[in-house]
Amino acid sequence: MATQIQKILIDDLDGGEASETVTFAIDGAAYEIDLSGDNAKKLRDALSQFVSSARRAESTPARGRRRGAGQRPSREKSSEIRAWAKAHGISVSERGRIASSVVEKYEAAH
Repeated sequence: MATQIQKILIDDLDGGEASETVTFAIDGAAYEIDLSGDNAKKLRDALSQFVSSARRAESTPARGRRRGAGQRPSREKSSEIRAWAKAHGISVSERGRIASSVVEKYEAAH
């Protein structure tokens, strides 16, 4: 028995058929919108003046996402984070995983 699954994009602006998903970001928040070719062109045209004068931002890990296995702080970095947290009156365990909220505060300060 065969199964065929068809994904149909609906334009988020006008409810018609969309041809693509457009991704953009502003003020630190990323967005996706499904648009027809005409509406995608309108969006790109509206932003083109700003995009042509802008510079690409370095990608940063999204807040609130769990870090992958290769992205945990090293032992040396963990020691730095613990020392920084203690110096700033933030409760942190002597051993084990450092709470992500503490790591985020450390990274925001550096």
